[in-house]
Amino acid sequence: MTTPLASNYQEARRRFLAASQQAGATVDAHVHPLRGPDGGELAVDVATIGGAADRNLVVVVSGTHGVEGFAGSAIQSRLLEQGVTLPRSTTLVLIHALNPYGFAWIRRTNEDNIDLNRNFVPFDAPPSNDRYSEIADLLVPSSWGDDSQEHSFGALLALLEQWGMAELQEVVSSGQYEHPLGLFYGGVKPSWSHELLHELCAGHLSGYEQTFIVDLHTGLGPWGVGELISALPPTSAEFERDLNALGDDLKSVVSGDSVSAALSGEWITAATSWLRPSVVTAVTIEYGVVDIIEVLLALRADTWLHGYGDPSGSEAGAIKAALRAAFIDDSPEWAELTWNRFTEVMDRIARSLGA
Repeated sequence: MTTPLASNYQEARRRFLAASQQAGATVDAHVHPLRGPDGGELAVDVATIGGAADRNLVVVVSGTHGVEGFAGSAIQSRLLEQGVTLPRSTTLVLIHALNPYGFAWIRRTNEDNIDLNRNFVPFDAPPSNDRYSEIADLLVPSSWGDDSQEHSFGALLALLEQWGMAELQEVVSSGQYEHPLGLFYGGVKPSWSHELLHELCAGHLSGYEQTFIVDLHTGLGPWGVGELISALPPTSAEFERDLNALGDDLKSVVSGDSVSAALSGEWITAATSWLRPSVVTAVTIEYGVVDIIEVLLALRADTWLHGYGDPSGSEAGAIKAALRAAFIDDSPEWAELTWNRFTEVMDRIARSLGA
């Protein structure tokens, strides 16, 4: 029987730590400087199973986008609970809640409204997104009354009709660096999680000949379907290598046939560079939950709440519930689909490492 998803970050963390202990993993807790809404400790917990002489590494990450961590955490804990089988000379590292603040506070972003998957850019010359600036006030208006919502959403629907979904998604979600209270904000400097990941790549995750990274996400695509996504150009030799290792359902965001738009500042691209000379295959599994319009509505409301509203006020409960529902389905059927897809990808990785 599928274990229900946790109701909050602390419950998810307790399950993960208990499963890590049961599996005999070594756990390093990297404590976040801030606290959760209940006053509890926040941390990125790194569980490791393997030997010092191992040549290969498999890394599974949850909670890059805080609220999405409910699904990723459940998958990581279930993996530990059911037992880990990998080829010889392979170490498994599970990074639990890369964005613990967003996980605990039911946010996609971190404590500075930064989207961690837009935060890995050259900050002296960040990517520009002028078209986002043109519609920034429509996406997140300073007022969230009925009139404001009706006007802004109507204007966005008109843009959707004019531009089409693919173009609107690219403008809105590819990343922006000028509107700190807006959507998909990349920040002006490395975030706390960015610096921690850099530290892990320089130390704990370094020194392996071959590395597979699986970053677990939710929010895009058909219900329960886990699309396997690469940030590499489809014409590159590296993408062809990864395609041979993981299967022909691997999608490239560069080609335009993925549920995700091409992004600026993804952490898996930075980690691939930081881990050289290891041969790195870094992919995302993106699980669908609801329609993309519903996702956008939930993100707009939550971003307004933390930028202009009161996160402890009367409106917060409904906004948080809608955000969680946009990224997580609590049904056993959805959880089982996400688990089955994950184990399918892990089996492919194991076969590739065992070849």
